[in-house]
Amino acid sequence: MRAARFISAATVLALAMVTGCSDGDGDGENKTTSSTSVPSGLESFYGQKLSWKGCDKGFECATVQVPLNYAEPSGDKVGISVIRLRAEDGSRRIGSLLTNPGGPGGSGVDFVRQAARTFGSDLRRRFDIVGFDPRGVAASDPVRCNTGPQLDEFFATDASPDDPKETKTLAARSRAFAERCKTKAASELPYVGTAHAARDMDILRAALGDDKLTYYGASYGTYLGADYAEQFPGNVRALVLDGAVDPSLSSTELLVEQAKGFETALRAFADNCVKSGNCPFGNSADAVVAKISSFLAAVDKKPLTSNRDQRKVTESLAVMGIARSLYVKEYWPVLRQALTQAMQNSDGTILLALADEMVERKPNGTYSNQTDANMAVNCIDKPNPSDLAAYKRYADQAEKVAPRFGPFVVWGGLPCVYWPYQTKQEPKPFTAKGAAPIVVIGTIRDPATPYKWAQKLAGQLSSGVLLTFNGDGHTAYLQGNPCITKATDDYLITTDPPKDGTTCG
Repeated sequence: MRAARFISAATVLALAMVTGCSDGDGDGENKTTSSTSVPSGLESFYGQKLSWKGCDKGFECATVQVPLNYAEPSGDKVGISVIRLRAEDGSRRIGSLLTNPGGPGGSGVDFVRQAARTFGSDLRRRFDIVGFDPRGVAASDPVRCNTGPQLDEFFATDASPDDPKETKTLAARSRAFAERCKTKAASELPYVGTAHAARDMDILRAALGDDKLTYYGASYGTYLGADYAEQFPGNVRALVLDGAVDPSLSSTELLVEQAKGFETALRAFADNCVKSGNCPFGNSADAVVAKISSFLAAVDKKPLTSNRDQRKVTESLAVMGIARSLYVKEYWPVLRQALTQAMQNSDGTILLALADEMVERKPNGTYSNQTDANMAVNCIDKPNPSDLAAYKRYADQAEKVAPRFGPFVVWGGLPCVYWPYQTKQEPKPFTAKGAAPIVVIGTIRDPATPYKWAQKLAGQLSSGVLLTFNGDGHTAYLQGNPCITKATDDYLITTDPPKDGTTCG
C-alpha cells in the first residue's frame, strides 16, 4: 500500500498474542565456519567477532559490519543492528534462527523484541531467536528522506486521481519524494536493494557461528530469503518463507496482484460481517462491498474530520485505514467500528489511527524510516515504467480488476518512476538449485501477498515445499494455528519438511 508495499503485520499480530540480561559471547559462537567458503576479499567481515551486550528484558544486542558496496569491500561500511534471545536449553541448542518480518523497511530488531517469545516453544528451547535491521532500515544506517509534514502531505494526496489536475498533483509530490531521497541519501540508495541485504545475511550467518542458515521470513522477508537461497544455495539449512512474494513478477505486476489480494480480503470481511449478524453495512457481502465503495466515493468529495489531530481524513487515508485492518483478522471488529463511526458521524478518527499505524506515524507527527526505506528498496530492486503515461496504464488496469484498492496500491509506487537510481536487472524466478528443502507458506485469503504467489514461489524453487493455511490475514505462522506451528517447528528443528501440498486450517 502507498509506499508501504509488502509491509508485514507479523509484529502487530505478535503483540496481540503477547499476554535480567547477560553480556559476552556464547559457547561455540562468533567463529568463521570451515564448511562454507568465504568470498575473496571479504575474509575480515566473515571472521568478525560479535560483542553482545544486554539490551533489556533478556535480549542481547550487537552490530555486524558489512561493506556498503560489495564491489569495493575496502570502502565504506554499514553497521547492521542485531538482536537475539538466547535458546532456553543451551545444552540442546541447534544454532540461530534468523528472522525478518517484512517490509521492506520493517525493523527486525523491533520484531524480535515483540515477537520472539510468541514463536513455538520447541523453537525457543533449541534456537537463539535473532533479528536484524537490514541496511537502510531503523538502526542500520537508515535512509531518511522526508519530514513528518512531508509524509503527511504525501499520504493524504489523492491516489485515485479523477482528472489531469489530480494526476499532476500526485506526480509532483511523487517526484518531490524521489528528489528528496536523492538529496539526502544519495550515497546509500544504490546499495540498499535486496541482493545486497541477502549478502549481508551470509556475513551475519558466519558471525553468529552457524555453518548454514536457518531462517524465518514473512512477507517481503520471503523475497529476501529466496534471494539468499539463490545466491547461497549451499548455505541453506532450513528456510521458512511465510506469505510469499513471487520474484518473477515486475514491480507493477506485483502491485496489481496485491491490490486484487486486498479485494479478496475485503470480501472476506464483508462475508464475516453478514454472517456474524446485525451487520450495519448490508445483508449480503455484495451489499457491504457496495456500501464501502459508496462511502469512499463520498469521502473523495468531502474528507472526514478526526479527533486525533487537525488532519483531514482523505479518501487515501481512509483506504489505508481499511487496508491496515485487513492484514489481521483480529482487527475486523475494529474495522467494523471504524466504518460505522465514519459513515454515521463523518468521523474518521479510528480510520486515521489505523492508517497511522500502517505507516508507523507517531502521535507527535514524526515517522519511523519505514516509508523511506520501503520506497528505497522497492525502487532499486526492479525496473520501473519509464514515465507517467506508462505508469498510468498499470493504474488503470488495477482499477478495473481491483476497483477499491487498485489505484491506491499502484499509484503508491509512483516515486519509483522518478527514482535517481534504476536497475536494468529484469525480474526472474529464483530456483536456488542445490539448496536443501525450503518451506513456503501461503494463506488462502492473504490480503498483501496473494496465495498464488506462494504457489508460484514453491514451484520455482528447485526444493520448494508448499504448506497452505486455509485462513485469513497476512502470513500464517504467528496466528497460532497448531497445525502450522507444528509443521513449521518440526521442519526448522529436524530439517524434514512437511509433505508438499499439506493444508492446515
